[in-house]
Amino acid sequence: MTVTQSQAPQLPATVTPVPRHSVPGRIRVISGVTVAALALLFAALGVGSLTAGDGLQVIGRDAGPQVVATAGLYLALSDMDAQVANALVMGEQYAQQRGAAVARYERRRSEASQALLKAFELAGDDAATRRTVQSVLDGLGRYERLAGQALLLNEQARHAPGAPPDNVVGTYRQATDLMRSVLLPQAYNLTLESGTIVRRTYDDKNAMVPLLRTAVLLAGLLALGCLIWLQIFLARRFRRVFGPALLAATLTTAVSLILGANVLGQDQEDLRTAKAQGFDSVLTLAKARAISNSMQGDQSRYLLDKGRADTYEHTFLDKSQSVVYFESGNLTQYHAKVAGGSDDALGMLGPELTGPEGRRVLEAYRAFQAADTSFRQLALGGRTADAVTAKLGPVTTAFDAYDRALVALAERHERTFDRAIDAGENALDNLWRLLPFAIAGIGLLVIAGVWPRLKEYR
Repeated sequence: MTVTQSQAPQLPATVTPVPRHSVPGRIRVISGVTVAALALLFAALGVGSLTAGDGLQVIGRDAGPQVVATAGLYLALSDMDAQVANALVMGEQYAQQRGAAVARYERRRSEASQALLKAFELAGDDAATRRTVQSVLDGLGRYERLAGQALLLNEQARHAPGAPPDNVVGTYRQATDLMRSVLLPQAYNLTLESGTIVRRTYDDKNAMVPLLRTAVLLAGLLALGCLIWLQIFLARRFRRVFGPALLAATLTTAVSLILGANVLGQDQEDLRTAKAQGFDSVLTLAKARAISNSMQGDQSRYLLDKGRADTYEHTFLDKSQSVVYFESGNLTQYHAKVAGGSDDALGMLGPELTGPEGRRVLEAYRAFQAADTSFRQLALGGRTADAVTAKLGPVTTAFDAYDRALVALAERHERTFDRAIDAGENALDNLWRLLPFAIAGIGLLVIAGVWPRLKEYR
């Protein structure tokens, strides 16, 4: 009997499947990381652009113009009071000059009202600023009544040039005290409040924009690295040269990165230029004009009110030193220091007295102070009528030349301010116009570079 030995069945060899599914998975992961990096880049560009644009808007269109408007208010108010003093000290003579002073008073009153209305509009929802504006409007009405009464009494008195009767002086004292103790401080507070907004905005944006520009650079480098990683992976895996679509996406990303970083850098510089070389100087010169205008009003008040002559002389010195500072104990010493020819002046105008226009301002200021010296010598010598003539002649001529020099310097800084704001806004506008096309183009190019490779695994 033959016994057949049974054999164990042979199992087929186990074939390990090729992990083809991991390739499209890795492509999707790398593509997802790339897209996320690109989204981070464009998000950083968007936030940086909005931040810089907000700074340009606040300084160039909102709070900045409000500060200039309120500084103009200070000038208009101070000149109103100066023109009333000028008209009163002329007496019954100088009819033409007195009429011009009253007409200028009316113009300044209109300018003050317009500046207050503009400040009220620019205040928006700021209740505190609106209350301050309303308070100035109310006080201005009271001042106009007192000034009008003083002018009427002065006309009725028909006095010689110099100090008017006591009733005129008493009424004018009430008016000028209201102006100097209430209206001018409130107007200055409006300027300070708006200026605080500008400074706070500038400090905030000046700190944030460089950080966001750095974020753009880092996100851009990350996005470029991911795009290069994706291309190298596809080239090695599929043994092909780099795809033109992904190369174009990389190039477009690099261009977007460079353009965005440059725009943010330009906006930071434009913001700094607008603030430091434009806004700050315009505001300083506006304050200097207002204080200087009040100085020439103090000259008339010096003749107008004998009881306060010493006070107005000291006030003139204080204001002069605040505008152009030279160390001195009295006005005579100050006149000597100004006439000495030193260009190392401090004070409000110190930083502005550079360049040809700045030197013209300083020379005009010296001429004004020299005219003031002669004017006071006449007054101290008891030649009141001659002092009034000097005030209306050489002193006013010198002051007008000085004021024109200040205006010319301020206009140069205004042009610098406007150019910087316009340049920053134009750069942002160009970036915002290009960003949508860059986002859409890069997205389509990435899809065009990846999709054909994924289709090979279907």
